[in-house]
Amino acid sequence: MALIDAGGSPTRPAGLINRLAASPAFQSFCARVPGLRGIARREGAALFDLMQGFVQSQMLMALVELRVLHFLADGPASADHLAGRAQVPPARMQILLQAGAAMRLLKRRGARFALARRGAAFLSVPGLEDMVRHHDVLYRDLADPVAFIRGESAPDLARFWPYVFGATGPMDAGATARYSRLMADSQTLVADEALAHLSLKGARRLLDVGGGTGAFLRAVRKRYPGLSLALFDLPDVVAQAVLPGDVARHGGSFRDDPLPEGADVISLVRVLYDHADETVAALLAKVHAALPPDGRVLIVEPMSGGAEPDPQTDVYFAVYTLAMQTGRTRSPAEITTLLRGAGFEAISRASGRRSYLARVICARKSG
Repeated sequence: MALIDAGGSPTRPAGLINRLAASPAFQSFCARVPGLRGIARREGAALFDLMQGFVQSQMLMALVELRVLHFLADGPASADHLAGRAQVPPARMQILLQAGAAMRLLKRRGARFALARRGAAFLSVPGLEDMVRHHDVLYRDLADPVAFIRGESAPDLARFWPYVFGATGPMDAGATARYSRLMADSQTLVADEALAHLSLKGARRLLDVGGGTGAFLRAVRKRYPGLSLALFDLPDVVAQAVLPGDVARHGGSFRDDPLPEGADVISLVRVLYDHADETVAALLAKVHAALPPDGRVLIVEPMSGGAEPDPQTDVYFAVYTLAMQTGRTRSPAEITTLLRGAGFEAISRASGRRSYLARVICARKSG
C-alpha cells in the first residue's frame, strides 16, 4: 500500500524498519515465513481493530440501549426471543448478537446466546452503562475529527459539564444531577484504585476538594473510620452529597473562595485534568496555603504516559478533555512541575494496576 503525502505524492516512511513494514513485498514475505507469519497477522488484525473501533463502540451502545445484556443475565436466549423483547427485527438482532459475541461480551451456544464473563463484568461496574450512554455527546463532537483537532468545531461536551467554566450560581437541576450521578458512580472505582496504593495512616482530617457527591469520602470512611472528613464543592453539588452526618460540608468555588483550613490532607480526585494550567496552578497554591506544615496533597486522576504514551489515557482521556475545552490530561512529570511551582516538596508517585482509572501523586508542604 503506497503512502501519500499531504500534496498527493507517494512518500516513504523514514527508518529501515518502517520502510520494510510499508513494503508490500516484505509483507508478502512475512506472511509466508513461520514465526513472522504470526507477527504479520497480529499487526494486520490490530490495524483493522483501529479502523473498526467506532463500529464496536456503537454496537456496545446498541446492546446497552436495547438492554440485551440485562435480558441475557436471566439466562441464554435465541435471537428471535431477544428480538421480540427489544422490538428489533430478528435478522438484525442476529447481527447485533453476533457482534456482541465477537467482542466477547456474549457467547454463542448453538442457536442461542448467553452472557460471557466480559458481559457479566460490564453489568457489575457502577456507572459504566451511564458512561456508554453519555458517549453519544462525545461521538457527535468527533463526527468531523479533522475540524475537531483543528479547533474549528464547537463541542457539545463542554456544555455538559458547566462547572469547568467556573459556574458558581444556581445550576440547572437536571444538569447537576446528570454529572453528579456520572461522577459518583465512576468515582467509586477510582477511590478503590487510589486507596489501594496510598496510605492515610496518621492523618487527622481529610478535605476532599471538588469531591462531588462524596464517593471518595465514603470509600475513605470504610477504610479509615476514625479519620475526620470534610467536603468542598459547589453549593448545589454539596447539597446532593450522601455522607455521614459528621462529615463537614463546605459550599464554594475554588476559583473564587479560599479553601477551608484545618485539614492535614487535601485530596483532589479527578479535578486537575478538568482545568487549564493557570487554574490548576492557582488551585494548588490555595491548597498549599490551607495546609499546615508537613500537610499532604493527594492528586488522583488518569494521567498521560508522557514520553511513553499510554494506550488509554493518551487516546480516550486526552481527547475527552480536549472536547471539554478547558482541561487536559497531564503526565506525572507535568503535575510534579505544577506542584513544585506551588511550593510542594517530597513528591512521590504510585503506579496503580489500572492506569486508565487513576494514578496517584502525593506531595508535602515543608515543615
